[in-house]
Amino acid sequence: MPATKKKTKTTRKHASKTADKPRRRFARTPEERAAARRGADEARHHEVEDVTTDSLQLFFNAARKYPLLTAAEEVELAQRIEKGDVEAKDRMVNSNLRLVVSVARKYQGHGLSLGDLVQEGMLGLIRATEKFDWRRGFKFSTYATLWIRQAIQRGLENSSRTIRLPVHIAQRERKINRTERELATKLGREPTEDELAAAVELPVDQVIEIRKAARPLTSLDQPVGDDGETAFGDLLASNSPNPEDEVVTGAGTSAVQEAVNRLPERERDVVELRFGLGGREPTPLRETGRKLGISAERVRQIEEDALERLAESGDLASLRDAA
Repeated sequence: MPATKKKTKTTRKHASKTADKPRRRFARTPEERAAARRGADEARHHEVEDVTTDSLQLFFNAARKYPLLTAAEEVELAQRIEKGDVEAKDRMVNSNLRLVVSVARKYQGHGLSLGDLVQEGMLGLIRATEKFDWRRGFKFSTYATLWIRQAIQRGLENSSRTIRLPVHIAQRERKINRTERELATKLGREPTEDELAAAVELPVDQVIEIRKAARPLTSLDQPVGDDGETAFGDLLASNSPNPEDEVVTGAGTSAVQEAVNRLPERERDVVELRFGLGGREPTPLRETGRKLGISAERVRQIEEDALERLAESGDLASLRDAA
């Protein structure tokens, strides 16, 4: 009997503790469940932001670790890279990480995060390392800047969009972009439209139409700048001349234009369109091809020839500040 009383006391004590402990209330209404889902999504979003910020900070820290190269060191590394020296290639890339960040910052506010811009720029830096010809006497940073800019512009073309595409078109467009990157890695060059169409098993004209539908547009209301209070449309230049702009043009852009003017007509047209010279916006690869009546692959080849010709003549040095 005493044992039974002790057990009863214990049971009552446990029941009392349980009664004091607040019960967990589960969301029951659709509104409560939706609010709970939003809270969970926000938590995951902040976790991803934290990871992205940490990764970017690690990249910045790594960039500061590597000293800038002298002209003599660039030549030495380029000679070793020609012979297949992987360590030399790594050092050339690592010593120019700050250049990627510097160029990437100029494209913030156009649809990609700084981390994504840096990733796109890294593709251009690696490509520049592989293509750099030290015999032509220009600095690697000058040459690499153009490749980094081109890679970032392509990344923006593929990623930024203000008009939502139908789901089936968006899925095909993502497949085309993914396949294009895979083919470029495999072939060591940008694939032709025929090669790309064959790889995604679609007609060439359909690939072109999907790319045309996915062409990025920029909203005039898109916020730019760190504070986000300025709209893109507010920054558009008026038709009236600006004295400050004229000074800048006279100091830098005119030198660039003079160098480009010495190119053959077709190369000059491609460079002016692709890099937005003469106060125009940079033109995407395929749009340039459509304007000039040639394929995107041919535009890419002409652009490379033009840059190499500028480098060979020594005129590429005048592009350094503008780039």
